[in-house]
Amino acid sequence: MPEQTYISKLTLTNFRNYAALSIDLSPGAVVFSGDNGAGKTNLLEAISFLTPGRGLRRAPYGDVAREGGDGGFALHARLDGPQGEAEIGTGISGGDAGEGGRRVRINGATARSAEDMLEWLRVVWLTPAMDGLFTGPAGDRRRFLDRLVLAIDPGHGQRALDYEKAMRGRNRLLAEGSRDGAWFDAIEMQMAETGVAIAAARAELARLLAAMIDRLPDAGPFPQADISLSGELEREVGTWPAVDVEERFRRALAGGRDRDRAAGRTLDGPHRSDLVVRHRPKAMPAELCSTGEQKALLVGIVLSHARLTGEMSGMTPILLLDEIAAHLDSGRRAALFSILEELNCQAFMTGTDAALFSSLSGRAQFLTVDHGTVAPTG
Repeated sequence: MPEQTYISKLTLTNFRNYAALSIDLSPGAVVFSGDNGAGKTNLLEAISFLTPGRGLRRAPYGDVAREGGDGGFALHARLDGPQGEAEIGTGISGGDAGEGGRRVRINGATARSAEDMLEWLRVVWLTPAMDGLFTGPAGDRRRFLDRLVLAIDPGHGQRALDYEKAMRGRNRLLAEGSRDGAWFDAIEMQMAETGVAIAAARAELARLLAAMIDRLPDAGPFPQADISLSGELEREVGTWPAVDVEERFRRALAGGRDRDRAAGRTLDGPHRSDLVVRHRPKAMPAELCSTGEQKALLVGIVLSHARLTGEMSGMTPILLLDEIAAHLDSGRRAALFSILEELNCQAFMTGTDAALFSSLSGRAQFLTVDHGTVAPTG
C-alpha cells in the first residue's frame, strides 16, 4: 500500500477571508463544517495551491488576496510523507498578481517551478462546480482530464504550457495576416511535438484509469464508467509511431493555415479534444444520466484515480471533497467514507451540517469554520 502523505500544519496569511490562520491537522479524514460563506471552501482552495496551477477555483491570484490586505497572500504547509517531513510555502507579494507572479519555496529554497511541489505531494479535488462536468463545455472536461494526467505525470503541465504558448504565437500570426512560412513552420513543429506528447499522456491516463475502474465491483455504490477520448491525435497515438503522428499533425497545421486564418484561430489539435464518459451498467452516455447518477459516476472516477495515483507515485494523494455529502444518500456516504479509509489518504471534506459526517466520529478530525476562525468542533 502506498504511504500516506498528509498536511500536519497549514498556515494562511491574507488568503481570502483569513487574515492569519494556523491549524494543526491530522492524517486521514478532516471535516470542515460551518455556515455558507464561512470560509470552508477557501481552506480547500488554499490546499489546492500546493500543486501547479490556479487552484480549484481557477481564480486570478489577485482575487485570492484578502480584501483590505496589501494585495498579496501567503500559505505554508508542513507535510509528512514517504520522504519524511517537508515545508512548502507559496504566494504572491502585493502588486505582483500576474499569472507568473506566484512563488514557491520548498524546505527553505526557491523552487525552479511550481511543478517541483509534485515531488512531495499530489492533490485531487471534487467540487460542486464540477457537477455539470458531463453536460458542460468540452473545455471543462479537458481541464479535468489534464488535472488527472498531471497527478501521475508531473511533466504534463509544462507540455501544456509550451503548447499553449506556441498556439498563441501561431494565432497571432494568423490574426496579423502573416505569410511568413519560416515562422509558421517553426511554431507548427513545436505544436506538433508538444501536442502529440499531450495526446499520448492523455491516452495513457485513460488506459490506466480504465483498468483501475474495471476493479470496481459491478454492483457497487459508485457505478463503473467507460471512458474514452475524442480527438484525432488521441486516436492516432494508439495506432501510429509518435514521430509519424507528429508529422501528420504538422502537415495538417501547415495545410490548414488559410482555413484557420479565416476562422481567426487554430482549429486542429489537442485543445479541441474531449473526454467521453458512459455509465457502464446502464450503457448510457453520462450526459443523459440523472444528476444523482452523474455525481456517483464522477465520485467513482475520482476515487479510482486516487487509487491509481497512489500506485503510480508511491504516495497517496490528498483529496479535497467540497460539499461531498450533501447530494449522496446515507448508503453512498458510508461507502465513500469506507473507501477513503481503504485508500489511506488524507481527505478534506466540507459541509454545512457536521451530522452528515457523524458516522466518522472517532475516525476523523472535526473542525468548525466561522468567518476567519477554525476551531475543534463541539
